[in-house]
Amino acid sequence: MPTYVYKCEECNYHFEQLQKFSDKPLKSCPRCKGKVKRVIHPTGIVFKGSGWYINDSRSGGSSSSESKSSDTKSSSSSD
Repeated sequence: MPTYVYKCEECNYHFEQLQKFSDKPLKSCPRCKGKVKRVIHPTGIVFKGSGWYINDSRSGGSSSSESKSSDTKSSSSSD
């Protein structure tokens, strides 16, 4: 279950609430009973494992075939 951050518009109180995705957003502050708004925070993305870079997903012998294919492309594009 995700944790949502809320901010009261009247007293500026920030608090977190553990809620299901299907739960409706909170409407009142637990301190002053004022109107609250959900705060949206950017999240970071972490890529783990192999295969995220070209040299990780290919075998070591492919560098010679890459240079051959690039030579073929350059000669065909100059025609």
